[in-house]
Amino acid sequence: MTEVRVPKLNNNDATYVLVEWVAKDGQAVRAGEPLVELETSKAVEELTAELDGVVRHLLAAGAECEPGQVIATLLAEGAVPEAGPAATGHDLPLSGGQDPFLPGGHGLSPAGGYDPSLPDGRNGHAVVTQVTQAAPAAPGAPAPPVTRVEPVAGRGEPVVTEPARRFMEESGISMEQVRALGRKVIRRSDLDPLVPSPSGAGPDGVRARGGGAETGNAGETGQVEETGNAGETGNAGETGNAGETDLIEPSRAQRRTAEVVERSHREIPASFTAMRVDVTDALPFTRAESKRLRALIGLPELLVQATGRLLEDFPLFFATPLDGRRARRATTAEVGVTVDVGNGMYVPVVRDAGRRPLDEIARDLTRFRGIALNGSFREQDLRGGNIMLTLHTDASITMAVPIVFPGHICALSLTSPRPETVETREGAFVTRRVISLGLSYDHRYVNGRDAAAFLGALRTSLEKPVPPAQ
Repeated sequence: MTEVRVPKLNNNDATYVLVEWVAKDGQAVRAGEPLVELETSKAVEELTAELDGVVRHLLAAGAECEPGQVIATLLAEGAVPEAGPAATGHDLPLSGGQDPFLPGGHGLSPAGGYDPSLPDGRNGHAVVTQVTQAAPAAPGAPAPPVTRVEPVAGRGEPVVTEPARRFMEESGISMEQVRALGRKVIRRSDLDPLVPSPSGAGPDGVRARGGGAETGNAGETGQVEETGNAGETGNAGETGNAGETDLIEPSRAQRRTAEVVERSHREIPASFTAMRVDVTDALPFTRAESKRLRALIGLPELLVQATGRLLEDFPLFFATPLDGRRARRATTAEVGVTVDVGNGMYVPVVRDAGRRPLDEIARDLTRFRGIALNGSFREQDLRGGNIMLTLHTDASITMAVPIVFPGHICALSLTSPRPETVETREGAFVTRRVISLGLSYDHRYVNGRDAAAFLGALRTSLEKPVPPAQ
């Protein structure tokens, strides 16, 4: 028997959501075939089978799991499963016997497993909402509990995590309200806007819980902000108009971004240095290289490559901080680049940026922009970076201060080129194109002099780009 354990997928998440079992319970799979989809705060990751075997599920779709947890086993074909799940230390999604919540008791096999011939809850039949498992009852003892399965109607039902479902029951939130959220996976935090307001609020009132700056009574912070009945104004922090609210709920991706920002400001004593860079010669160079390499080359591509080539001269800028006094040296430059096409910010990673040709880097960034359009990044695209580059394409932005990503020591920022008129030594006036190149850095490891030297090396690469030898 081989255990299927959840790998570490994302440094910012303590738990993930098991979105869907690709391989049904009892299905024979081959090594390399997909087993399950797990969702992190940024991406959906597909786990594959390491060996041939028969899949036995140990966790239901919609449940939360954590790194290291066993969510399934792979049995040799023809092997008989061990009695009971005690050996795994994790609950099974289904228990033995027929279930009274399903018409005719269908859906659970007499042997106590899921019948893979029947559609699961994601196809509109049933969703496992409670996991129970007990040893067979002794003679004369009460029958052991069975898994409760809640029938649902229609296709496209959202997957509700176990903590979210318990909160629904405690707070009286209906499945109709949950469906109206329009989310594929419902976590506990997604239900906060659906909690009915206490006294004074109408039936459509909303209470915000656990958010950022919440207001309660006059002069107090950290309680609740409520909506009242139509045309009425309640206590301090309350507004009227039934069915409406002045609360704006950020997207789940933005809430995750907020967590990273808060952690960065809380844990990293960062400083910032900016340098103006003349890219008048670099812009025609990028156009010529785009034509020659048949790839979209721009300043971001030049900067990613130039940054990667500084690994040996500035090892601390790419190192992983350990305890405020030491950092682990990086062997390759893994440059994370921000991508935001309007549906959330992602930071996919350009691998080994210092040793790869410019056209490969350009194709990576082009591919990342395409993936960002439908939000289908995989964790392997997003993890493993050791320095970050934030791109600011609005021409009116003159400087940007990036956060230092937790686990990094430095973060770069690049603004869009803008015209600047300067006087030459001969007294004439010319117009050049300049950008602002910024560097945020963990001041425990990097000082201002080193930051200026790092930026200066990048400025030299951008101001006088050298085409590769033919």
